[in-house]
Amino acid sequence: MITAIRTSPLHEALAALNPRWEIYQDMQVPLAMGSDAHLETVALTDLSCLKRFGLKGAGAEKWLQEQGVPVPPAINQRGPLGQRGLIARLATTEFFIEDGSAAENNADQLRDRLQRGLPGVTPVLRQDAEIAMSGPAAHEVLAQTCSVNFASLDLDSRPLVMTSMIGVSVLVIPSLRQGRPLFQIWCDGTFAPYLWEHLLEIAQDLGGGAVGIGALFPNLFREQKP
Repeated sequence: MITAIRTSPLHEALAALNPRWEIYQDMQVPLAMGSDAHLETVALTDLSCLKRFGLKGAGAEKWLQEQGVPVPPAINQRGPLGQRGLIARLATTEFFIEDGSAAENNADQLRDRLQRGLPGVTPVLRQDAEIAMSGPAAHEVLAQTCSVNFASLDLDSRPLVMTSMIGVSVLVIPSLRQGRPLFQIWCDGTFAPYLWEHLLEIAQDLGGGAVGIGALFPNLFREQKP
């Protein structure tokens, strides 16, 4: 039996919704909860289980290129890494990396190669909470919690936005998934329950709610390595 060794910052808030749990990436995650019908309005789920890694320093870009990582050319831009992962350029010399599934292992491999750092390159511990929000009413949730007009962004430029939602500093990446708006929202785990509570309340007022990872990302568990 596999035992979870990591805990999501949102675990207690999710437990109150009586989900069906599963172990993914050594973390207990909500496989199913709520109604899949929320996907037609606005649905929230916890993606804190995905592996991520950060690095910064004057030599960070060159080191990533030496590892074969395609570095985004502009600040506040993200790019693909592997099949489902991403690399985001947060500043001139700071980067954020996340694997999109357990089938990929870029974050851990890069962390292991860098270890304690190199001259001009410093690893950054990333223990963010991640909330995924999808559905046509997601823009309305954002309009009530954030001053950024996400609907005006050019998704083809692969933007990322660092902003504040109800007083919480967040990193947001907008995209489309199966024709629906998808927003991946990262924040400090300490503030995650507060952010989740407010987003969920607004989503419920709009006819949406929380769903399990299996509803929003059904392929994740099929791709998990034994």
